[in-house]
Amino acid sequence: MAKSGLHVAVVGGGIGGLFAANALIAHGLRVSVYEQAPELGEIGAGFYLTPNSVRQLERLGLGPAVEKFGARIGPASCYLRHDGTPIAPVQVTDASGWNANFGMHRADMVELQAAALPAGVVHTGHRATGFEQDAGKARVKFANGAVVEADVVVAADGIHSELRPYVYPPSKPVFHGTISYRGLVSRDRLPDWPMDRWQMWAGPGKHFLVFPVRHGEMVNYVGFVPVDEEMKESWTAPGDPDKLRAEFEGWDPRIGHVLKQVDHCFRWALYDREPLPTWSKGRLTLLGDAAHPMLPHLGQGANQAIEDGMALATILQDVETSAVPAALLAYERLRRERVAEVQLGARKNGLRVDSMNAYADTSVRDAELTAHAQFRAHLYAYDVVPDAKAAAQALM
Repeated sequence: MAKSGLHVAVVGGGIGGLFAANALIAHGLRVSVYEQAPELGEIGAGFYLTPNSVRQLERLGLGPAVEKFGARIGPASCYLRHDGTPIAPVQVTDASGWNANFGMHRADMVELQAAALPAGVVHTGHRATGFEQDAGKARVKFANGAVVEADVVVAADGIHSELRPYVYPPSKPVFHGTISYRGLVSRDRLPDWPMDRWQMWAGPGKHFLVFPVRHGEMVNYVGFVPVDEEMKESWTAPGDPDKLRAEFEGWDPRIGHVLKQVDHCFRWALYDREPLPTWSKGRLTLLGDAAHPMLPHLGQGANQAIEDGMALATILQDVETSAVPAALLAYERLRRERVAEVQLGARKNGLRVDSMNAYADTSVRDAELTAHAQFRAHLYAYDVVPDAKAAAQALM
């Protein structure tokens, strides 16, 4: 148990904020989570859980829940050309050969993490509107009139974070000229679809992705398409299934088979931000998309937020209240380079899978996708805990 007895206020009850709360509590800290929505939950979409974060979930005893709610992604996973011709296998293990890749429903991930928290930790209906601090405490103000005092405040409130401007001057998210249509199809509507693999079709200027979630009960699909004008960043904007079908007309018939079953979908404009030079100021620090929103082309947004949470909990475990600002700077130093590499890697991979016309010889693109397995194996093999422990030790 921690010697410090710090109280940590986590603003944001999404995947990153809830994991951070679990990790902080496991390291003996007192935690409160403040979520602006009236109840915890996520929209109906899937995401990819990879070994670098699964090992952290297992440390907290959440491995069985991941197995229960997730759909394990196996070695039949592959990249294909838009007509269905295979390009390369997809890396599904880390460098040691451990396969812990799962397709997850976002709502399931929120549920399993919330269920692990003690009663009374999560407070819904709290939208942050202000922040102030002095040498001894930090205070968050909420739209409902509440003011919460804590030793540490963690802003885990997403790409449009209300608290980030208290750390670093506002900056505009970078729009990447692409939207994604995303949604879920029940397994009973696709009874012959293979539920053991991740499949991506890469074609001229766009790509299409399918993988299972919810222990193989549903198929998650994402169609990435270019647009000429900037659109509002939103997870929940409705999409037009007919437009989605038209975008992939003439591609591999397997894609058409999935899209025939789509009754409604969401439309998501793809934004990220340039890597921030600082994440922390005094007793306030950023976590997940509040610190490093990234494109989805490596499937690392939630995974990097989970790494953040374990790093933060490890570093804060034995910190006295007077040393909090130094500890948050140590957390920031540890995480900034890692996530900047992933942010930029996601940009590069998106250009690779969407830029078939940029290659005079598509075999060059295909060779790059094959070689990309080495990058993923390295990405997945990373364990944030030894580095976090070293950072914590340096504070002693």
